[in-house]
Amino acid sequence: MVQKTTQNQDAIRILLIDDHALFRGGVRALLKRHEDMEVVGESPDALDGIKRVKALKPDVVLLDLHMPGMSGLGALKLLRQDLPDLRIIMLTVSEDSDDLAQALYSGADGYLLKNVDAQDLVEAIRKVRAGESVVSPEMTAKLVQTLRRGPDKIDDTLEKLTARERDVLGELASGASNKEIARTLDLAESTVKIHLQSVLRKLKLNNRVQAAIYAVEHGLGGSSQ
Repeated sequence: MVQKTTQNQDAIRILLIDDHALFRGGVRALLKRHEDMEVVGESPDALDGIKRVKALKPDVVLLDLHMPGMSGLGALKLLRQDLPDLRIIMLTVSEDSDDLAQALYSGADGYLLKNVDAQDLVEAIRKVRAGESVVSPEMTAKLVQTLRRGPDKIDDTLEKLTARERDVLGELASGASNKEIARTLDLAESTVKIHLQSVLRKLKLNNRVQAAIYAVEHGLGGSSQ
């Protein structure tokens, strides 16, 4: 197991939970090359991983989906309950659309396939640490297909949102970044962030991925809503 003293106080503290030692070693070696990242710990199973997360308090967890014993999905749900601000990326071989949907619904901030390019993984960690969400490009189409199975009509929950919050949510459903939303709606980027925080709070969602899923399911998409 890896545990070391932080050299860079601003480094992103990362913990790996995966039952394959060789894979953990490869990811650790990759991240070690970047001064803004530090692997503070690793674990071969979900239960031990949860304990290490609580003890080491990482910024980002890279969590495998399918492991012996408790699954990564089970660990995700427990970690999300106890540590709502923890950033969690599912790093898996599963290309199953149901696995993707379950992970995102349960609060994952990202879903990446293990064949992800090294630099893309590094950038994904940075984005998630900054509050963004990431999904492997190969999984985007499957996510859309999953959502198209039967989107619900707009329900009364949306009545909690202001007209501007609905506009922001609609743009988010279209895949726009905060900067793009700000430009489209003629708002300051900081204002967009405030609106998104309000949307998450009112709809009781964990992150922008869940918000985007919610928006698509409820027929939103684009500022014309």
